[in-house]
Amino acid sequence: QVQVVESGGGLVQPGGSLRLSCVASGFTFSSGVMRWYRQAPGKERELVTFMSSTGGSIGYADSVKGRFTISRDNANNTVYLQMNSLKPEDTAVYYCNVVWRLRPYWGQGTQVTVSS
Repeated sequence: QVQVVESGGGLVQPGGSLRLSCVASGFTFSSGVMRWYRQAPGKERELVTFMSSTGGSIGYADSVKGRFTISRDNANNTVYLQMNSLKPEDTAVYYCNVVWRLRPYWGQGTQVTVSS
């Protein structure tokens, strides 16, 4: 059974940093494209970043370029999202995602709140 579990959210002041983690299981992690999405209140879920299985292909939403960094540890089935220079508009529930055998899998999400 495919599972992804996020952690690391919290309350941070503007300009601060957080690192989110997503531990995956139930599939061949080293073969999966891993993605982070976020959903702010009243808004649609949006793709924040993705990383290919080998890390050779990475993409970021324009709104987070230069501030967020995705990375993965295939030995420990974990993908990370390092978020720096956080802004109030980054406030959202952040979700880890993998599409495996044509089916999308989501975690329960982790809340990130950027506020003074």
